[in-house]
Amino acid sequence: MRHGDKINNLGRKTAHRHALLMNLAIALIENKRIFTTLAKAKALRTYVEPLITKSKEDTTHSRRTAFSYLRNKEAVSTLFKDVAVKVAERNGGYTRIIKTGNRQGDAAEMAMIELVDFNEIYTNGKKGASTAKAKTTRRSRGAKKAAPAKGKSVDTSSIEDAKTEE
Repeated sequence: MRHGDKINNLGRKTAHRHALLMNLAIALIENKRIFTTLAKAKALRTYVEPLITKSKEDTTHSRRTAFSYLRNKEAVSTLFKDVAVKVAERNGGYTRIIKTGNRQGDAAEMAMIELVDFNEIYTNGKKGASTAKAKTTRRSRGAKKAAPAKGKSVDTSSIEDAKTEE
């Protein structure tokens, strides 16, 4: 029985599972989006997200740690040059899993896993908004611009002058 076992073994021995996740992680880093089964995508997320977090700090130690997981120089350099630059301000959640239906042959649940910051469809509309988004809190949400007190009038002469000039 597998009570409390958090790891999805994916029907493979340990070495085979590590090799599978390593190859999936390399493909995800190089292509930014891959299609695989839902179980493999969920297992890949737990494998690749700590690597992306590690890549934010570009030191020799973090590069060697990433290389021990990936065993591919091109993937490690892509991870540190391209991916780490895009996710620098993000605190987690670097990947997105989207279910794509069942596979024709064996009806396995398929999914697309992608790096969030490399999807042009979602990021085009929010390009400026994500970088310049102001933090709102409960107190600042209700704050409004100061309105004039009751009984006092607002000087509208400058507004009327602007309208007459047009």
